[in-house]
Amino acid sequence: MDIRQILHHLRQGSSYRQTGLALGMDWRTVRKYHRWAEAHNLLEGELPPIEELQNLLEQTLPEKQPPQNVSSVEPYRDLVEKLLKQGVEIAAIRERLKERGYKGSYAAVYRFVRRLQPRGKEATVRVERSPGEEAQVDFGYAGKMIDPQSGKLRRTWAFVMTLSWSRHQYVEFVFDQKVITWLRCHRNALVFFEGVPERVVIDNLKTAILKAVFDDPEVQASYRECALHYGFRIAPCRVATPEHKGKVEQGGVHYVKRNFLGGREATTITQANQDVLVWCNTTAGLRKHGTTKEQPLKRFLEVEKEHLRPLPNTSYDLAVWKQLTLGRDCYVEFEQSYYSAPYRLIGQKLWVCGGLSQVRIFDSDYHLLATHERADRPGSRLTHIDHLPPEKVPGLTLDREKCREAALEIGPGTAQVVQILLEDPVLDRLPTVGRLLRLQERYGASRLEAACQRALAFDDPAYKTIKSILKKGLEGQPLPEVASSSPAKTFARSPQELLGSLGGESWN
Repeated sequence: MDIRQILHHLRQGSSYRQTGLALGMDWRTVRKYHRWAEAHNLLEGELPPIEELQNLLEQTLPEKQPPQNVSSVEPYRDLVEKLLKQGVEIAAIRERLKERGYKGSYAAVYRFVRRLQPRGKEATVRVERSPGEEAQVDFGYAGKMIDPQSGKLRRTWAFVMTLSWSRHQYVEFVFDQKVITWLRCHRNALVFFEGVPERVVIDNLKTAILKAVFDDPEVQASYRECALHYGFRIAPCRVATPEHKGKVEQGGVHYVKRNFLGGREATTITQANQDVLVWCNTTAGLRKHGTTKEQPLKRFLEVEKEHLRPLPNTSYDLAVWKQLTLGRDCYVEFEQSYYSAPYRLIGQKLWVCGGLSQVRIFDSDYHLLATHERADRPGSRLTHIDHLPPEKVPGLTLDREKCREAALEIGPGTAQVVQILLEDPVLDRLPTVGRLLRLQERYGASRLEAACQRALAFDDPAYKTIKSILKKGLEGQPLPEVASSSPAKTFARSPQELLGSLGGESWN
């Protein structure tokens, strides 16, 4: 090893340990070289040529010449370089080397990697937050867990929310990255902390849901609704800057995987979620944090908890927003059920906000158009009658009992005609009854009643007969006299006396 490398690090002000890690030396050896260099005024000014340095070293410190040892990782150089290009971490590199017979330490691998990828010195500024000011969220892959319903292993994600000041955290494992899951995890985390921070910092690259927060307007609307309900501000990280949320970057999914999940046999997700909350309040919460030098749980209980904003009085309804087009039938399809909206907006895109108990529909400018109860089963159709075209409504609201009641209000003749039609043993006459009753809208109830009376007198209580009587204004004509010897309900006169000239129109 070139003595100038050692002197370079020492002249830059690097510590013994930093220099040792960079050069693969024990820090005590570095300290002896520092004392030697200091004694010969080699820490400042211009260095002599390499040959003079080497002669001075051999004469004054011959037994401590820089070691010329070869790293135990050197035989695996090609593999290490390949893994580094793939972005594999040092700990994982060591595991891959162990699979190929490597028996050296992590420190040896670390030193070898640092020689291959020396780190330049870059100034950093540590940002600390006040109690209750901020929480940071991490959401990443956590391996596989058992689905208690199927008994099979499924891919699992870990949601981690860490309070920036105390470092106390909440962890939850989930099977999917749906918007509803993302929102539910936020609700559960805030309930766990029994309060709300001023803002929530989120990543933007690791999972589909986090990326969607920035790219998908539907996810944006859903998350905004959650933030408004609880009163926190959403603070996205800049792209490719995980250091901006370092409190959860290393203490989040990464820490959960290394500590809680490390070496743990596969278990059900239900059991894992029970165990991880205990872990949050014990192993993670009671550890001495490397930065704060205090226990996260203690900092939270003694200071930060009282600085969190109180939870809202009502539980969050987990509202999911989607932009949907109103169909020609005046319904939008939301999560396999159908909800009506005003027919004048057919073909337009509407915002649909689905909560646990209600579904609300808004126009493109977020003006509320309708509120429905949440459908209790797929395929349900929930309707507000005033959303439908007026001319289409009567046929949808027909009811046999209501038709009888409406006919009775018009008069006994109308009620009798309706009863005769509804008792047809072969045909369903309910639509015909509906059309009959709607004749009062045009001709009035009294004229309809008179027309029905006339039709009954001629034993022809058909819809077309009654409509023709009204059109020709015959309902006011005197009823025919019925001969005493004639059987009931027989014509005393010809059909022409009932309707006049029919013009080829049939009335049955």
